Amino acid sequence: MKKQKRRANPGASKKRKRASPPAPAAKPRPQPQPAPAAPGLAGFAPPAIDALLDTGRGALAQGDWRAALAAGRDALMAAPDDADALNITGVAAFHLGDRAEALSLFDTALAFHPGHGEALMNRGNVLSDMGQWDAAEAAYRAVLRTDPNHAGARFNLGVLLEVSGKFTEAEAAFRRILARQPDHPEALFHLGNILKALNRLSDALAQYDAALKAQPGHAGAATNRGAVLQETGKPLEARAAYAQALAVEPNNPDARYNLGTLLQETGHPEEAIAEYEGVLTLEPGHAGAQVNIAYALRELGRLEEALEASRKAIAIAPDYDKARVNLGDLLLEMGRPEDAVTETAAFLAGHPGNTSALAFQAIALNEAGDRAGAARLLDFERLLKPIEISPPEGFASVTDFNAALARHLRAHPSLAYAPASHATRRGRHSGELTIGDKGPVAGLEQTIVAAVEAYRRALPPDLDHPFLAQRSEELRLSVWGVVMEDRGHQIAHIHPAAWLSGVYYPEIPDVVQDDDPDHQGWIEFGRPPADFHATQEPATTLIRPREGLMLLFPSYLYHETVPFHAPVERLSVAFDVMAGD
Repeated sequence: MKKQKRRANPGASKKRKRASPPAPAAKPRPQPQPAPAAPGLAGFAPPAIDALLDTGRGALAQGDWRAALAAGRDALMAAPDDADALNITGVAAFHLGDRAEALSLFDTALAFHPGHGEALMNRGNVLSDMGQWDAAEAAYRAVLRTDPNHAGARFNLGVLLEVSGKFTEAEAAFRRILARQPDHPEALFHLGNILKALNRLSDALAQYDAALKAQPGHAGAATNRGAVLQETGKPLEARAAYAQALAVEPNNPDARYNLGTLLQETGHPEEAIAEYEGVLTLEPGHAGAQVNIAYALRELGRLEEALEASRKAIAIAPDYDKARVNLGDLLLEMGRPEDAVTETAAFLAGHPGNTSALAFQAIALNEAGDRAGAARLLDFERLLKPIEISPPEGFASVTDFNAALARHLRAHPSLAYAPASHATRRGRHSGELTIGDKGPVAGLEQTIVAAVEAYRRALPPDLDHPFLAQRSEELRLSVWGVVMEDRGHQIAHIHPAAWLSGVYYPEIPDVVQDDDPDHQGWIEFGRPPADFHATQEPATTLIRPREGLMLLFPSYLYHETVPFHAPVERLSVAFDVMAGD
């Protein structure tokens, strides 16, 4: 693994050497707000406590939470059922870290005055902070039923929908805000984040540009703008964007981290290390920065220092699989394959079924001479299943279905040319296809679900096999598409977030033939990426794609496609099956 960056694209394949896109800037959480002295609310307050309420509001505005709490409690001594006093006290309690007390105060305010919009919204904010997203969403929607133009509730609902992955609804929420206030910088910023998550990179860039026009000092928009530019292969522009963010906020860890990944990608490991060290000064628990320091030291040939840095990364984040895999590959580089096997086995003992660790263990076992152990993990004949699908409901034939699916994929708004974080080379890659207008993808979903259930029935739980022993009854699905062009291919990659993965082929060009000795356009399983320090030939298998063919395989199987040479396109739809929440 070269370096580690955070993703914001659900369902996208992950490869090894070039990691995922740079980290997006941190999203602001919705924060409880004091009630304004609004008509119809102030009337509940006896004149004797007006001054206390004003003091409380002023203290909240200054960030003096303890003074606000004291003023709120004094007001409640005079009027225990005053909704404004309860709301102010609840906001102060939240900021002082007492979420349970804050929630109780907001509930009390609403018990006395069910229509108190600020208390209801703040209750949603506390629930959101506690991870109770469904309850928080209900609270925000309750505010909007009473006041559809409540800007705070609409914004906080959008943030909540964004962080909970409901991107279509989140996009609608922010667009509604922008319809009333087109230059709202935070709404533009969050809309950009959503479009980035949906792989609509050019649209995301436009929103970040608009946010920076509205607020030139918006460090988050500048950082995420840089991430999109880096993702789309524009390193100089990305570096300028990160510099813009750091000029505003010199201690912004996301901008500094992303700058480090850019420097490392462009061949400046020593400069990258300096940026990562700056990140660790700001956030000592930033495991990604420590992982990247270790790899940069490897690039510089300083292997013993890299080993020490890898151990530090593991100490920071013992459960971080990528740190363990990087350590294992470093041990291979140092000529210690048995130690790599031992390290990975120890991690798997505490993290059974971990996709990244299983993928690497197959490599390490093969390097250590245990070909039987590696073959047991790969086991293509048992675990790799080809399926000829039947036409989904509403389609007369598989040919008709494939044509509709191909049209839908080519027209999808998220289709972007070879994003840097994806395995695709010389081709276009979509975002999540199960969001928005699904079209024929709805039929493909049903087909995938049926195929997965048949796969599970054919391969019942097996406690002696690390893959088959890990089964969840609740599963969720992510689907995306790839349109390859002349010389297009995918480099070797796995799908670390998933349990089972698959691919379906709606359109395959004639250049992909059974009798082609070069296997143009075929998919190969079992060969690790070239940048792993593997010297032994692995066990592999090649499969020729055919229109109407679906392949199911464990997500830890490395796979890649062979480039094809013809002025045509090769279409595939890939998917991940993950354990449900």
